[in-house]
Amino acid sequence: MYDDTWEDTPVQLLPHDRRLTYDDFLLFPDDGRRHELIDGIHHVTPCPNTRHQELVGRLHFEIESFLRQHPGTGRVFLAPFDVLFTRWDVVEPDLLYIAADQAEILTSKNVQGAPALVIEILSPGTRRTDEHAKRLLFERGGVREYWMVDPEFDAVTVLRRQPDGSFPIVASLSRAGCEVLTTPLLDHLSIPLTDLFA
Repeated sequence: MYDDTWEDTPVQLLPHDRRLTYDDFLLFPDDGRRHELIDGIHHVTPCPNTRHQELVGRLHFEIESFLRQHPGTGRVFLAPFDVLFTRWDVVEPDLLYIAADQAEILTSKNVQGAPALVIEILSPGTRRTDEHAKRLLFERGGVREYWMVDPEFDAVTVLRRQPDGSFPIVASLSRAGCEVLTTPLLDHLSIPLTDLFA
């Protein structure tokens, strides 16, 4: 869990360390763009496009509807909502799901720890970061499952934490294959990709 005293942070902040921190993050402008820190490096994403917003809306609707039918299962949140992994790692996923057994990481201002599920909609401006830097952050940070939703190819890549701690790709699903998105985190949730990418 994120700790604003930094006493339990495994990395020591040295005098020559020039990485940006959460304190710097709080000073970023509220300019409609997404500002994130990954290993202290500032990433800025432009405003999302129409297709991005459609997909985020559909996924949020499906997950929220499922959670309303299964009270006590957890909560789902839309960006912008800060997720603090460490002092140097602050991101705003498109969607995130906090499981019922993780209630302690949810505060009135942000999430302080790893969500159970993180969902990112890939775009030309974010693809590299989502597929590489964020994937590594979510792996080392303890995220249980990561969905990369690709509007260009109408596909979803699913990474899932394994009992041995690894975080491999466990599914590559496509609209063309008429496949259905499911997760053991939300038993009986099913999202046909023909509907998601309609």
